[in-house]
Amino acid sequence: MAAAVTLALLVIFCGISEYFRLQIIAVGVRDALEDAIISVVNDNYAGVYHGVREGYSGSYQPFGEDAWEETLDTGDVYGQLDRILGTQLDGGRRFKYMGDGQTEEFALDGLEVTIRNAPFAPSDPSGTQRFEAEGIIRMEAPVRFLGKMLLPLEMELKVQAGYTEVF
Repeated sequence: MAAAVTLALLVIFCGISEYFRLQIIAVGVRDALEDAIISVVNDNYAGVYHGVREGYSGSYQPFGEDAWEETLDTGDVYGQLDRILGTQLDGGRRFKYMGDGQTEEFALDGLEVTIRNAPFAPSDPSGTQRFEAEGIIRMEAPVRFLGKMLLPLEMELKVQAGYTEVF
């Protein structure tokens, strides 16, 4: 009976350990994506600040005599993720391998970066859309339990960052 209880506790402990491993991976990827999206917002700072300072909003530049156009930079989010997470491109997806260099830890793909520019010269600036960048990425991590590979965990991670003027 003691051996059965010990084995049952060991199986439960293995399941809990795998759950925490997957949680740590997901939080790390989400944090890295957040850093990359914040970098996109920072890359657009000069245009957004210029517009706010001059009495307009958003990232716009003069175009011609009486026209304005959006100037947005989506940045290199995958490059940032590669640098932060140590992922590498392989067959259209970004993979992170464990220390042995062969065992997959997780894979990333389907990155979508959406930039919502603040409106141009709003008549009532209170309650208007601020400059925001949003990133969505699909993560897939293999699930291992008792030495066997199960169906992979697939999840979509979403983060958002925005520019808020101080003055």
